[in-house]
Amino acid sequence: MGRDARRALGLVCIMMFAPLSGCFGEEGDGGLIGENDVTVTPETLIGGIFQGLTISADRDLSAFVPYLMMNPDTGFVQNSTVVDLKAGQSVLLTVLAPPRTDTAVVLLGDYGRENWPIRELNESWKTWWERGGYEGKSSQGIKRIVGDNGTLDTVQVSGSNGGAVTPVLLSIMRPEAPGFSEAEGSRHSTGMVDGRTVFNYINVMSDETPDPTDLADGAVGYLDRWAGQGNAAYEDAAQYLIQTMENFGLEVITQRFVYDSLMTGSQNPEAYNICGYRWGEVDRDKWMVFGAHFDIAPPINGGMLDPHIFGRTYGTRVGAYDNTAGTSMVLTVAEAMADHSTRNTMVFCLWSGEEGGKRGSDFWTDYWVKEDNPNVEVTNYVNLDMAGVNWPGGGGAPCGDGHGGGEGNCDPEPQVDPDGYPKDEEVWPMRVYIGPSLDHDVMNQPGMVGLAMWIGSDAIGVEEQMSPLLGEGYDAETWKVDDWMAKDRPEIIVYEDTTARSDHATFQDNLGTVTMGFGGLVDGYWCYHQTCDTVDEMIDWMDTTGKDYGEEHSGTSNLVDALDTITWWATYSFFHLDENPIRNAYLDE
Repeated sequence: MGRDARRALGLVCIMMFAPLSGCFGEEGDGGLIGENDVTVTPETLIGGIFQGLTISADRDLSAFVPYLMMNPDTGFVQNSTVVDLKAGQSVLLTVLAPPRTDTAVVLLGDYGRENWPIRELNESWKTWWERGGYEGKSSQGIKRIVGDNGTLDTVQVSGSNGGAVTPVLLSIMRPEAPGFSEAEGSRHSTGMVDGRTVFNYINVMSDETPDPTDLADGAVGYLDRWAGQGNAAYEDAAQYLIQTMENFGLEVITQRFVYDSLMTGSQNPEAYNICGYRWGEVDRDKWMVFGAHFDIAPPINGGMLDPHIFGRTYGTRVGAYDNTAGTSMVLTVAEAMADHSTRNTMVFCLWSGEEGGKRGSDFWTDYWVKEDNPNVEVTNYVNLDMAGVNWPGGGGAPCGDGHGGGEGNCDPEPQVDPDGYPKDEEVWPMRVYIGPSLDHDVMNQPGMVGLAMWIGSDAIGVEEQMSPLLGEGYDAETWKVDDWMAKDRPEIIVYEDTTARSDHATFQDNLGTVTMGFGGLVDGYWCYHQTCDTVDEMIDWMDTTGKDYGEEHSGTSNLVDALDTITWWATYSFFHLDENPIRNAYLDE
């Protein structure tokens, strides 16, 4: 059924339910608030950017706008508002239209209304409307909170939803950048952040084109980023990242540290942690941190041999997936957020020494924060590590064109690992992992899990692919795969992890910070920590053309889509967590 047909059906339903609800209808008559009592412009929003949204009232009414928006008095981004309008009045709001869905709603009610229904955590506003959520019979609720000093009202969760409302539907369209074809990722190439920009950063850093004038790595890109080696290539990459962040307008602060070997007692220079700061305008000492490690797996065990031919060893020159992709997402979000005023300080960090044991983030949390900045509270941390080779890719490992190691001339297929991350030959879930959590069968950080679900189901547009995992009734070693299978192998999973294999572990352990992280296929990816961890390999794994899985798109198109999904999810998380940080539930006990 097309959008216009659904909208027409919805209007019929509204008219049918009006006599029962006594609260809304298509026409404004008597005490009813109807769609014709208000004009909302534009009718089509541009997805992924802040833009003006005007609401003009022909009679006294209130309107609930459930989206991120810019507060004109403070310059900060807030989640939702309720406005009261007398007949003949209008209001202009600066709203961020969701980037990855096609429908937005504005809800109408009686003038001065306090409580309003909202959607469930796992559904979009479009699904909420289609199931009749505007009737207010089963929806959750919010209550308006009067804004300080005349600023926009805000909202908070309430036990009452106030009953039925009148929904006004708006369409959302995200344009495509003219310089790219669909196969090159044009579907996700515009907006405040976008997957194509992330992909461009990955290409810049992973460019293997020979450059004989570059004495560091002999290439155009920034290869050989092996921490702990004291090598010129790592230093060269660090300088590139420092300059890039400074160009965004961030204040860059670095820490150079030394690693003492527990086995030999020798000292080894670990190069840089590189962090860009956008200082908070309300509380400078509350830090939200967004990070990824930029070191890559060094060659050991006779490494630097192609596993497609010689079998697996260890080490890579490029590290496109692990972790140039994460580094590039941090750069993309930092560039976009640098121009936004925030209540708390935003810190964008690129860690050193993760491959050697999370040593860079461990140093930063234990010494830079706890010793050098003891007044600082790190409110939340978002981690990017090995994200991008996941849904919407899948359907089987790539074959031909230099691939091998599995059957025929194919890469080995990902296999079910009962005590590992969920995956099989067909489905490679995008993972949204949250912690700290000590129990596999109890949801210990419901606030962060709920935020991840709320963002994913509407703004990110993945309500059909997304499901939370919980280990209740399952063995502690196998619960993730058990619950994933029981829920019919969802393509995006949100879960609390009792183990941590990346830099988020140090924030949980050293600071007690609640973290959210994003990742994809790990142990099932044949080029994990191998010489073939290149951009071309990522593209080949993400290609679904000719596969009986998902939608047919090129590898580049799907990869850009995946990068776009994660980057937007992280950006929305930052805005929400700036307004309402989520503290560690264990610390409240």
